[in-house]
Amino acid sequence: MVNFVLIAVCIIAGMVFKATKSIHPDAHKGINTWILYLALPAVSFKYLPKVKWTTEMLFPIAATFLISVFCFFFMMFYSKSKGYSRRSRSTLELTSGYSNTSFIGFPLISAFYGESLLSIAIICDQTMFFALSTLGIIAAVKGGSRSGKVSAKFILKRLVTFPPLIGCIAALVLSQFIDFTLAEPFFDKLAATVSPLALFSVGLQLKFNGWKKLIPQMSVSMLYKLILAPAIVLGLALLLNIKGDVAKITVFEAAMPTVVTSSIIAEQFRLNTKLTNLIIGFSIIVGFLTSAVWYHITEFLF
Repeated sequence: MVNFVLIAVCIIAGMVFKATKSIHPDAHKGINTWILYLALPAVSFKYLPKVKWTTEMLFPIAATFLISVFCFFFMMFYSKSKGYSRRSRSTLELTSGYSNTSFIGFPLISAFYGESLLSIAIICDQTMFFALSTLGIIAAVKGGSRSGKVSAKFILKRLVTFPPLIGCIAALVLSQFIDFTLAEPFFDKLAATVSPLALFSVGLQLKFNGWKKLIPQMSVSMLYKLILAPAIVLGLALLLNIKGDVAKITVFEAAMPTVVTSSIIAEQFRLNTKLTNLIIGFSIIVGFLTSAVWYHITEFLF
């Protein structure tokens, strides 16, 4: 409940500031720059050095990437059937294939399952973050191109210069040689700004005019994100005979609403930010309800 109130306050604050015109129209770009270049890399340095990589953790890693891959094909067929542009398709891929595994996921897992299982959730979160920084950026680059065709060299250049991916790789490599314990308070403070500022940025860009025309795209995105994605992971767990806490948390994290960082990426690569922000807002509201259903399903099956 506290998290839901915080989400609402951050988004509404952004909308109010925009309505009163007391803030520059492009203020969200400065906020997004802070998140991309400082806050998101700090998230990697905060969590990755603490992750204990075991063989059972291969399931949440594989499942998180599979959600993105299946989303690619799902949205490809859907977009072709509707005659959508590459830009619209990339926007749907970005809003449907990546979960809000930390800001929404962590508190809900603590509430439903207990804090002891956050170690599994961190694996899901960091894998999602890595998938978003690679597969998500590839989709965004293609969608942001007028022709829809981009060379592999250009995509690689955008990947290796994407700050969150640099931070992710740096955290993985440097943590093997450097103890970041003393810097943890610093990383904590930077990482804590991600969700509130991202949601505030969403509020600054949120426009409700013409939202009814976007209901089909919003509906199919939330259908995949909140229902089909966790169902795919559930089916995979049953097929591979994965049981216990790993299966529960992986399915539950897959059922989380759209990650707020997708709004920042959509804005940076000139995708449909209006659609992205609407999906983020509505998926959070609906996601609080559907997550309770998935909790009971996982408890019953695992």
